[in-house]
Amino acid sequence: MNMSTNLNKSSSTILGVGSYLPSRVVDNSELSKRVETSDEWITSRTGIKERRVAEKNEATSDLAVKASQKALDDAGISPEDIDLIVVATITPDMAFPSTACLLQHKLGIPKVASFDIEAACSGFLYALDIADGMLSSGRYKCALVVGAEKLSSIMDWEDRTTCVLFGDGAGAAVISSSGEGPQLIGFNSGADGSNPKLLHQPAGGSLEPASMESLENRGHFLKMNGREIFKSAVRVMGSAARELLAENGFSNKDIDHVIPHQANARIVESLSQRLEIPLDKFFCNLDKYGNTSAASIPVAFDEARKASIFKKGELGLFVAFGAGLTWSAVLARF
Repeated sequence: MNMSTNLNKSSSTILGVGSYLPSRVVDNSELSKRVETSDEWITSRTGIKERRVAEKNEATSDLAVKASQKALDDAGISPEDIDLIVVATITPDMAFPSTACLLQHKLGIPKVASFDIEAACSGFLYALDIADGMLSSGRYKCALVVGAEKLSSIMDWEDRTTCVLFGDGAGAAVISSSGEGPQLIGFNSGADGSNPKLLHQPAGGSLEPASMESLENRGHFLKMNGREIFKSAVRVMGSAARELLAENGFSNKDIDHVIPHQANARIVESLSQRLEIPLDKFFCNLDKYGNTSAASIPVAFDEARKASIFKKGELGLFVAFGAGLTWSAVLARF
């Protein structure tokens, strides 16, 4: 079930990181005017105070471009140095071509391998795992890895159980087989597709193509079983993290920082307890942005780096879960 084992440890370096959040802020009080909810209700159950929402003419690739440009600047390299682009998203500009191809063109990057992957909120860590493997082959030298989402485009703004949770944004990282920066140590990614309806978008694919009926049934919006997702999320992230630590000869006491998927404050608190890692080692910004799916971890990582919370030599854990159900954990030496 796991994509990775202790046999494929990483040797990639993170050369640069960047993020972008749309300028429009939608706070809980504004949402309370749309659906039956309140700031107290949302905050007490999720920890979210506000989220960012992209403009109607702002596509996922546009968010990705801005985050990628910042990552390239942070890495001190030009677009021509990139020879691989992997974009993680569940809200592509269109079904095809890939958002990665659109991003490649918009950034002016030469004709390099470019593709999307879909692992929902685990997407960025999956993309890192894939890009690292391709770099290790020796056929690629420098990859642009992006998590970008316009979740507002698939949100049912009449459903208070989901519309309060999600936001738009993008994060990007440049990783290389050489250079200075945080070192990726290892990966543990997996999936369990036995219950896809826990978190899904029912209509719009080959199973239920777009129709008048699918529109009337609001089938093109995100649907979620929040209670079951909560229980599964804590369990799978805890297991993935523990397995990865054991495979690489570490324990929970060796972890200096955790960048978790920014889904829900209660999930983060429960994960802290499950891993027996103090909550003050977890970096969270979900109060400002909500759940931005594949963008969640790179945005948080970028903000944490800008806040200078990492010291050279410290050990970091990235861990996420997403629709599928997917999960992924990554270790990095800062």
